[in-house]
Amino acid sequence: MATAKNKFEIYTDGACLGNPGPGGWAAVIVHGTSQTYLAGGEPKTTNNRMEIMAVIRGIEAAPPGSKITVWSDSEYVIKTMTRGWKRKVNNDLWDQLDDAAASRNVSWKWVRGHSGHPLNELADDLARGEAREIRKSGSRKTPGRTSARARDASTSLSHLDSAGKASMVDVGAKPDTERVAEAKGSILMSPDTYRMIGEGGFEKGDVIGIARIAGVMAAKQTSDLIPLCHPLPLTQVNVEITPNPDGKGLEITCTARTRARTGVEMEALTGVSVAALTIYDMCKSADRAMVIDSIRLTQKSGGKSGDYRAP
Repeated sequence: MATAKNKFEIYTDGACLGNPGPGGWAAVIVHGTSQTYLAGGEPKTTNNRMEIMAVIRGIEAAPPGSKITVWSDSEYVIKTMTRGWKRKVNNDLWDQLDDAAASRNVSWKWVRGHSGHPLNELADDLARGEAREIRKSGSRKTPGRTSARARDASTSLSHLDSAGKASMVDVGAKPDTERVAEAKGSILMSPDTYRMIGEGGFEKGDVIGIARIAGVMAAKQTSDLIPLCHPLPLTQVNVEITPNPDGKGLEITCTARTRARTGVEMEALTGVSVAALTIYDMCKSADRAMVIDSIRLTQKSGGKSGDYRAP
């Protein structure tokens, strides 16, 4: 009889940019209260090969004799293993998968892709990230082999519990520290819209002034807008809106400060986002083609994770 010690839930996915092209695979492994992932890729492969590789590596991570449930959105994998679909290609990987599964009790479950299951979505994100990284770096790996990495997912996805369910992080044991976060973003627009903002030509009033106020108000309401986000005693929120260097729009910067047990990154990002949306709302009658772009955290300080500055 299987016990909790030898039960595993494994969520897998594969991705390929070009098919064939740079590819990535990922397996999210849930064992008791722990959650880890494996991910890797190859410079020239196919989506189907990455789907199979993800399952191989996930199963191999569990010891022989384990009871495993494999979740995949690949009908190619699931139906080949459960309905005996003919194996016309990728026989080298099918042989590896057969060997890995033979010494373990494996159940196969199909899950619809992009249906909102957090661990399936995580596997998809990791696989795509591997493929993008390989394309970006131009890595040359030995054909038929992969590189892999493993990480305790509890350190990177703090809002997911061991079953993949969303949960609010308990920060009660953490000390209050000074924390600062800065976020930036931009809104691109036509030259006429840019000129009208500068001349105060909109009936709704001072676009930049109102957007600044909206950004500050939004930062103060972040915990009401973002699920699982802690309410924080903000000591300062500053929103600055300036012309882009190329004169094609406006750049928005929001700096948030607090003394608390968790960071203010979300408050800074929310301030930028709502300031940009306010500009769009006030100017959309003249320019519906405006683009809100490149909202990102640029720096933060304080807390256990230390300082961060965007490259």
